Amino acid sequence: MIDTTTPSADALRRLSRPLRLTRLGMVAERATRAFWPFWSVALIALAALMLGLHETLPLEAVWTGIVILALGGLAALVWGVRRFHWPRADEALDRLDRTLPGRPITALGDTQAVGAGDAASQAVWKAHVARMADKVAGARAVEPNLRISERDPYALRYVAALLFAVALLFGSFLRVATVGEAMPGGTGDVVATGPSWEGWVEPPAYTGKPSLYLNDITADGFSVPEASRVTIRLYGEVGDLTVAETVSNRTEDVPSAAEATQSFEVVRDGRIAIDGPNGASWDISVSADSAPEVTILGEPERGLAGEMRQNFGVTDDYGVRAGRAEITLDLASVDRRYGLAPEPEPREPIVLDLPMTISGDRSDFEEVLVANLAQHPWATLPVTMVLYAEDDLGQVGQSEPAHVTLPGRRFFDPLANAIIEMRRDLLWNRAANGNRIADVLRAVSYQPDDVFDSETAYLKLRVLLRRLELLDEYGMTDEQQAELAQALWDIAVLIEEGSLSDALERLREARERLEEAMRNGATDEEIAELMRELREATQDYIRQLAEQQRQDGENQEQAQNQGERREITGDQIEALMERLQELMEQGRMDEAMELMERLSQLLENLEVTEGEGQPSPGQQAMEGLGETLRNQQDLSDETFGDLQEQFGQNQGGQQGNRGMPPGQQNGQQGNGQNMPGQGQDQGQGQSGPQGEGEGMPDAGTLAERQRALREELGRQQGNLPGAGTPEGDAAREALDRAGRAMDEAEEALRNDDLAGALDSQSEAIEALREGMRNLGDMMAQNQENQGQQGEAQGQANNSQARDPLGREPGTNGEIGTDEEMLQGDDVYRRARELLEELRRRSSDQTRPDEELDYLRRLLDRF
Repeated sequence: MIDTTTPSADALRRLSRPLRLTRLGMVAERATRAFWPFWSVALIALAALMLGLHETLPLEAVWTGIVILALGGLAALVWGVRRFHWPRADEALDRLDRTLPGRPITALGDTQAVGAGDAASQAVWKAHVARMADKVAGARAVEPNLRISERDPYALRYVAALLFAVALLFGSFLRVATVGEAMPGGTGDVVATGPSWEGWVEPPAYTGKPSLYLNDITADGFSVPEASRVTIRLYGEVGDLTVAETVSNRTEDVPSAAEATQSFEVVRDGRIAIDGPNGASWDISVSADSAPEVTILGEPERGLAGEMRQNFGVTDDYGVRAGRAEITLDLASVDRRYGLAPEPEPREPIVLDLPMTISGDRSDFEEVLVANLAQHPWATLPVTMVLYAEDDLGQVGQSEPAHVTLPGRRFFDPLANAIIEMRRDLLWNRAANGNRIADVLRAVSYQPDDVFDSETAYLKLRVLLRRLELLDEYGMTDEQQAELAQALWDIAVLIEEGSLSDALERLREARERLEEAMRNGATDEEIAELMRELREATQDYIRQLAEQQRQDGENQEQAQNQGERREITGDQIEALMERLQELMEQGRMDEAMELMERLSQLLENLEVTEGEGQPSPGQQAMEGLGETLRNQQDLSDETFGDLQEQFGQNQGGQQGNRGMPPGQQNGQQGNGQNMPGQGQDQGQGQSGPQGEGEGMPDAGTLAERQRALREELGRQQGNLPGAGTPEGDAAREALDRAGRAMDEAEEALRNDDLAGALDSQSEAIEALREGMRNLGDMMAQNQENQGQQGEAQGQANNSQARDPLGREPGTNGEIGTDEEMLQGDDVYRRARELLEELRRRSSDQTRPDEELDYLRRLLDRF
């Protein structure tokens, strides 16, 4: 020990507090390293008791756990006691001294061994002691090292701490006291008062019924829903109380009748009895969960765009979980004539998800299944519809089969209707109907000037016919069949709707479609939709007419030069529209037709005669590319005819003329009527009867014509407008592809490879069409930009601007308006349309699961 009587005693006395704290830290450090297994076992045992595991586990498992934890705790305690050593004072002093530079505590305890009688040596020694005393004054307690990760590599102590934290959150210290009940002969209150029990009956969650507490039921019997769970707990000496039941049908892993905790499901009528002191018994009857009932309500309705709207009703004891509709072709009811005479290609039934009610109560509701099946091969054909509904128990209810006609879109234009019929025949049986479809389409388009309003539709049909004949000759895959069907649908829609870019043409088209619908007996919904289109076309025409007058700066002299043009206001036109719709709703079609004729005359008298100016560069480019496309198609038709002759398909009279309209076969031009797209070379090189050899074009002639087309395309590319715009660059890229395809076609023709030349020509035609489409987009974009500039100038001149919601500003500069924004039937009609669209999309099983889940949540919310 250090001599505290030396002059350094004051410095050493200041070490008492750091030395004491260091020693306590050593105690904590050694206790942690020695007893961490013990307190880990203790925390695990305490967490298990607080969570009540001894109340839910079988008695054998509880006793096994108690024995294991007790032995483990005892072993950990013995191991910790043997490893723990109380730290001595000199050990604490040594640890503190090691943290100071030069070990000054040890230096203060040293004595001068040499030069004790020398004054100089004593002076040096005193200076050394004083320096060491100053270092001791800065001593601080040493922190204990409580890290034991090297002794617990699997972090078992953290597992124990986590379990204890969970027990603190979800358990209770009061449950620790109930462990005595698991002891045989325990001295708890239960034993003092005798054995007891408690029980519950929990119906399935989907029934919404409350749980029953068996201790409060005094009746001898009661009824519970099927699959209800019964839980019974027995307290007291093992064997004093037993449970007997005949409601669960348990045959395997049946616990002892004296088990402290028992749980089972009620699946049939029977009896539950608790035998022993204070026992009870009940006769249980099961309320069977019947299967859902689903009913088809009426015939399916056709929407404005051809979508199906089928009403249905569902009833169930507690509510359904999901449903589906299966639609199959009713082949026995199909009118098997024309293209439907062959056997149809096999197709999978249509499966749609039934929309669930948005009110939340799914035990008794009515809903509407909305699905757009207008493009399905079975559209407008007899089908059998069966609806299925499934409840939470897994039971499935089925409706009576309904024999209905699958709704589809109605086409009022005769040519569009014929194309849709051929599309149906193609999807019905591609192999049996291929030749017939090509013949019918060529027949209905024999005189295109009389039946086609759109040159684009005619050109698309020509390309499609050539490809259809090729695929029919060499076989058609499912993908090619679907592609042709989609192309036929697009052409029919284009013919039906027409080109609405011009406001006056759109007005006339809307009027003609409405008149056609009225003559053909269309439904009220279709007439209302066409009436809406007529309103929009009229408003658009009047707006563009007013804009044109404003831009031209029309004056009084111009008004006089236009003759006796009648003036009519927007309110007057709207009143005429209202009267027209009223007459149609009353069924007075003759008066409605007369009023429509008067309205048409009034509107056409407002037309502004525009001077004929020079076409724009874009229009000139479109006309030139259109002529090149027609010439390329004619050349491709002749190449196709030569290819048929190579395969010997011209034998037998008119087979050699397949693919050409009547009157143009065998090199003749018939009645002299030219089809759109016939250039000056049309008719040259037409094949005559086989064997004559006169007029047959050779590969060299076709190659020269192909080369001339390529040179013409190159000249047109040099004059193409729109350089630097995205649409113009896309058009140039497409025309470059067309030029390369023409070069390949020319080379193939010179090598007498007609099949390869035909493929290259088809690629050139597609590229030309894409280039024209991009060029048209560029011209439309330019017109839109000009229109937006004019509209912006017009809006800048308005004395009162509207807010972003389209409302007039309030009086005195206040924000808002007195307008009623949610008035009228249009608001509710629009809300209904949005709801039907959500239902239609939610029934489409091809959509991603995330989107379907989002749509269903929207329906549940709103």
